[in-house]
Parts: sequence; C-alpha cells; structure tokens
Amino acid sequence: MRAVAVRPGVKDSVEVREVPDPAPPAGDLSVDALAMGVCGTDKEIVRGEYGSAPPGGEWLILGHESLGRVRQAPPGSGFSAGDLVAGVVRRPDPEPCGACARGEFDMCRNGRYTERGIKEIDGYGAEAWCVEADYAVKLEPHLDRTGVLMEPTSVVAKAWEQVERVGARSWFEPQRVLVTGAGPIGLLAALLGIQRGLDVHVLDRVAEGPKPGLVRDLGATYHAEDIEQVVSAVCPDVVIEATGANEPVLASLTGTAPYGVVCLTGVSPAGRTTTVDAGALNREIVLQNDAVVGSVNANLRHCRQAADALAAADQAWLERLITRRVPLGRAAEAFKEQPGDVKVVIEF
Repeated sequence: MRAVAVRPGVKDSVEVREVPDPAPPAGDLSVDALAMGVCGTDKEIVRGEYGSAPPGGEWLILGHESLGRVRQAPPGSGFSAGDLVAGVVRRPDPEPCGACARGEFDMCRNGRYTERGIKEIDGYGAEAWCVEADYAVKLEPHLDRTGVLMEPTSVVAKAWEQVERVGARSWFEPQRVLVTGAGPIGLLAALLGIQRGLDVHVLDRVAEGPKPGLVRDLGATYHAEDIEQVVSAVCPDVVIEATGANEPVLASLTGTAPYGVVCLTGVSPAGRTTTVDAGALNREIVLQNDAVVGSVNANLRHCRQAADALAAADQAWLERLITRRVPLGRAAEAFKEQPGDVKVVIEF
C-alpha cells in the first residue's frame, strides 16, 4: 500500500512510498483511510525541524489528523464495519506518570508520551491503518467529508474546557470572545464559541480571501485592523490566541475585561524578541484577577467533544474551511502553501 512518509530531520524528504500493509494486533480496528489533514506541525516535520521515526526506523508515516472507515472490528469493541472513525494522536508514556495513568495523557508530566505521525509512532497517512479501539472516535455518517477536522477541533475543545475550568474558580459568565488568528484552529475555536452562544470576534491580518466570509457566515465578527485597536473595542472576557505572534499575545494579556481568561494555543518560534513593560503586565493581571493558560494537544474526552461539535455544525461551512483537497499521488503539494489556503487535506 502507499503512505505519505518522511525522514525526520531531513529537509523536504516527504514522498509517497510503498509500505507493508498493516497487521492489526488483536483488539485493534482495521481501517481504510479516507483523508488526512495537513497542519503546521506536519510542515515543520517536512522541513526537518521536528519529528522522530519509530525506534530503529528511518522513515515516519505522517498523518495525525485522520479520517477512515472501519473495515473490520473485533467483537465487543463498540465499532462495526462501515463506521466512520478518526484516531487519537497521543499515547501515554510507558511508566506512566500520574496524568497519563488517569487518561489525561495530553498533560503528560515527563515527556515520554508518543504521538501518531509525529513522535515515534507511524501516523494515519496510509491507505490503510489500524488503531486500538480505545483510541478511536466514532463519527456521525454525515461527516464523511469533514470528519478529518476532528483532531484540530479536539485541540480547541480542550482549550474551551480549560477556559471554563479556570473561569469556574469564581462566578463566570463570559459574553465576548476574541479569537486571534483565522487559520483552522482559530476558525474552529470561533465555531465552538458560537455554539456556546457567545459574541465572537476573530482577528487576522488578511482582509481578502476566504477567511472574512467564513467568519461572517459563522455569525461572528471579522477584524483585520490593528490588534490594540481591536482589543480595546471588543474588551473580551475570553481570548483564544491562535497565532503565537508577539503582538497578539501581549495585547491579549493586557486587554481583557476584568476577570478575563486568555488561552494560548499558538506556539511562538524561538528567537523573536520584543520589549515588554513587565510591571504593567503584572499590574493588569493581578489587579484584574486575570488568568493566562497554555493549552496543547487533547485526550479522548476532548476528541469526543470535537466529534459532537462537528456533528452539530453546518456541514457546508465546514467544507468551505477545507480549501484544498490533494490526491494521494500528489501529496507533496499539500505541504506547500498556496494563496487562500485555510485547511489542506490529502485524500486517499
């Protein structure tokens, strides 16, 4: 069978390779692939900046954003042939740490976790794959075109859960939300905000292309002005920061309403410096009872929340979020950005 694979650490080594068919262990689902999503992490791996192959191997099969259809399922697994499924990315560390032992492997304390298509385990980017029943999420049949968005949606489902848990330390009834960044994570964060009945605002640098229309048709407000101006005008109760860029991060930390919660989901590259008035930042956070929390990855609970959110969403809107679909034979094209890209998907 064919798979999208890369030599970790070797720049631009991605290719479609012939690999052995999977031999699912007892208890695993056997799945025929439908699609895999491409995100910034995949592009970092392709650039040779990140990722590691399975122990003793040279190649890593990519694909942590998955969608497939069950070919065969063991009795009693809760799955049947024909079910639409997506696979969970992370696996607990072998010790395990206290968090992993309790199913919170997204919060692994010792860093010895593994991840499908990223760290030490082959991903879902092959024509067929297997997955443990405990790490598979059943999707509604009508998500056969958009269920590949489950993994990025699980990331923002966790972010929203973190916001709500932090807010619950006192009376918390947020109304206005600012999402910085209108990539897939930002747009999906906005979707979950709208589903919560909130007044959602989305900030991005571009004023043209598909992003403004996607935000407006979601029922949110799109902004392309200066970040300081937007934060001042919106005065958000919650910020979901999805860019990792210095200016939005800093403006978010100092621009919320009292008792604001900022959730950072964008990862900033090292080496970028800026001047910060640490005293003013400290004063704002302390005197306003603000909170800042970082959030990355997701566990099985968040994946199921994501599946529910996608099932409830407007499918035509979700399909517009996927702006480019690339056939497996031309998979390398999916890792090269093109104007107007939001989410790129490789189809099998």
